[in-house]
Amino acid sequence: MLSRRPTDRSTREGFEALYRQDYAAVVALTYALCGRTGPAEDLAQEAFLVAHQRWGRVGGYDKPGAFVRRVAANLAVSYARRKAAEVRALSRLAGRAETTPVLEPPDTEFWQAVRSLGGRQAQVLALYYLEDRSAEDIGDILGISAATVRVHLSRGRAALEAMLRGRAGG
Repeated sequence: MLSRRPTDRSTREGFEALYRQDYAAVVALTYALCGRTGPAEDLAQEAFLVAHQRWGRVGGYDKPGAFVRRVAANLAVSYARRKAAEVRALSRLAGRAETTPVLEPPDTEFWQAVRSLGGRQAQVLALYYLEDRSAEDIGDILGISAATVRVHLSRGRAALEAMLRGRAGG
């Protein structure tokens, strides 16, 4: 049986090159989805760790960065769900209503609205607006069809418009 000779991308250097090239973008994606810098960095690191552990296979993919982004997006949505559940539980225990942090930068309101959407809609919108990716690229990253991406994008935009108009009072 012939052994497959590793390509440049499936070597350690290939992983390191992917990490250097995509790390900042993956942190930005996780930040857009979870809203906190520290956890965003941790989630990005965790996604790259998964890729590193599976690099023998992942390094041979046409788009290993898409694999990292899919893992990161899924981790970020899980993180946001856990945090939301913790806030609800703490609110019930404390007998106080949830508090919303003060929004300073103008895009904070937009990303907060994105995070409030369902998991796939938030992931699609983050990849579309943050990384300016096509429906085909987003579909590759998330493992869904481009048509499904367009549906999530359309529904997400409509939901965002309704939320943001409601907050603006108009």
